[in-house]
Amino acid sequence: MHGKLILVIDDEGPIREMLRFALSRAEFRVVEASGAQEARLRIADERPDLILMDWMMPGVSGIELTRELKSQPMTRDIPIIMVTARVEEEDKIRGLNIGCDDYVSKPFSYPELIARIQAVLRRATPGGEEERLAINGLEVDAASQRVTAKGQPVRLGPTEYRLLHFFISHPERVYTREQVLDRVWGQNVYVEERTVDVHIRRLRKALEPFGYDEMIQTVRGSGYRFSDKI
Repeated sequence: MHGKLILVIDDEGPIREMLRFALSRAEFRVVEASGAQEARLRIADERPDLILMDWMMPGVSGIELTRELKSQPMTRDIPIIMVTARVEEEDKIRGLNIGCDDYVSKPFSYPELIARIQAVLRRATPGGEEERLAINGLEVDAASQRVTAKGQPVRLGPTEYRLLHFFISHPERVYTREQVLDRVWGQNVYVEERTVDVHIRRLRKALEPFGYDEMIQTVRGSGYRFSDKI
């Protein structure tokens, strides 16, 4: 499980700091958010492998944010562990019913929390068929999330990977920036349309050494198209 990205959502800075320390020692990568708005931005920037969600937060509660994330196609599969001081059985049932994958009551031991995270991640890891998509020597392996060009590894950030996977899955079609945002970032994520252009440039730069950058074509006045017909 090493290297998995955990998003810690809690409005109390000292708790986030303690969780970051414990998770980092267990060799997880950690990003933090103090509330719903910051969490949405973190998820848009890099999709976490798991979310630790505080129940009681001002504004949008952990329950409300969980319900929102589980209702969106791009985020519904992210495992969520609810962390809360509420210990009543009806609260636990409520959390599980809206889609939480596990429920940890405060106070908890860090070894127990790490074990629960690892168990949830094992359940969430797909064990089915591997999906490989390839066009003219450019290959995307969805199971391992690796990209190769003519057999050589291509290093991409998480957002650029999702962009390429989307494009190579839907070749020869023109998509507006708004459509790309919806399909790659997900609806109700607060990202400006020009963000698409920034990540398109990064993706092209990564593919340029292999001669695949021109497959991502700008359609003037419309948006973008992925095509091997240059």
